[in-house]
Amino acid sequence: MALEAIKAQIDLLLQEMINQPEDEHEIQEQLREKLGEMRAMGLPLPADLVELEKRLDDDLDAKEA
Repeated sequence: MALEAIKAQIDLLLQEMINQPEDEHEIQEQLREKLGEMRAMGLPLPADLVELEKRLDDDLDAKEA
């Protein structure tokens, strides 16, 4: 999948997180999958998305504790 298509899907996921916070966990998983696809393709990850992924992981850890 082309980089622009993945970025577009990530943008949609971020909008869903805002518009549908009740589905936050599922959307987070989809975001992680998209970032994983980028990593697998050897594409550079935008620093803001790497930071977002870390924050989401930290939030999930805090909720589970």
